[in-house]
Amino acid sequence: MKNILLKLITGSIMAAGVALMAGCSGSETSNTGAAPESMINKPAADNGEGIGKFSGVTLASFDAAIAASGKTIFESKCSACHKITDQKIVGPGLKGVTQRRKPSWILNMITNPEEMTKKDPQAMKLLEEHLTQMTFQNVTDDEAKAILEYMREIDGEGTAAN
Repeated sequence: MKNILLKLITGSIMAAGVALMAGCSGSETSNTGAAPESMINKPAADNGEGIGKFSGVTLASFDAAIAASGKTIFESKCSACHKITDQKIVGPGLKGVTQRRKPSWILNMITNPEEMTKKDPQAMKLLEEHLTQMTFQNVTDDEAKAILEYMREIDGEGTAAN
């Protein structure tokens, strides 16, 4: 009786092993180990404005009071990772950013950094270069606009820097 039971169990295990190997070998679909297309981050079309709620931003004339507010916000929320020179700390130095990027792109990067680094071609390159994800600092839209005004001042677009 024990021999019959042992033969049944051994036979069942062998049959299951053969079925498993047959199911895993040479099927019509192959598993290459690559992620499915739906899981791959594809850059959006690069219109230079970035990804987020800001688009087609037109800058008004420079406002020194808003820039001063932006400087205070920058120093408390941004300066741990960014300098206003071209020197890198954690993130890139910001000197000349208002000449390299559209206002919409800068505002979107400040207010939507995680989606930007997943979908915007320029932000994706920055992440690849600096290897650190910029975190959202709970910056409101008005604070982001003030930071942008401060960057304009640094880049010589404001009357205080001219």
